[in-house]
Amino acid sequence: MSNPPGGGNGTDSSVLTKTKSKTQRPPMYKVLLLNDDYTPMEFVVHVLERFFGLSHAQSFEIMLTVHKKGLAVVGVFSFEVAETKVAQVMDFARRHQHPLQCTMEKD
Repeated sequence: MSNPPGGGNGTDSSVLTKTKSKTQRPPMYKVLLLNDDYTPMEFVVHVLERFFGLSHAQSFEIMLTVHKKGLAVVGVFSFEVAETKVAQVMDFARRHQHPLQCTMEKD
């Protein structure tokens, strides 16, 4: 069997460029802190600074939102990062004997 004209191997590069698929972004997840009547406000501020890298002022504002509205979104992350943050916060709260709840939900 002979090679096609032009000496190529029979592939058409224009077909290859048309079949490229666009990479989808992974789904993102919101991490939420929930209010309770027992966890001290300063502990919540400390958690936000430590695990979410927020400033004291940002942490204080989010803590007040949690206190007044019952919950607040503290960040949006990939599944793995959100899952890790929730686990870290929950573990830290338990070790300090606070009932602070942290959850995640799809954005």
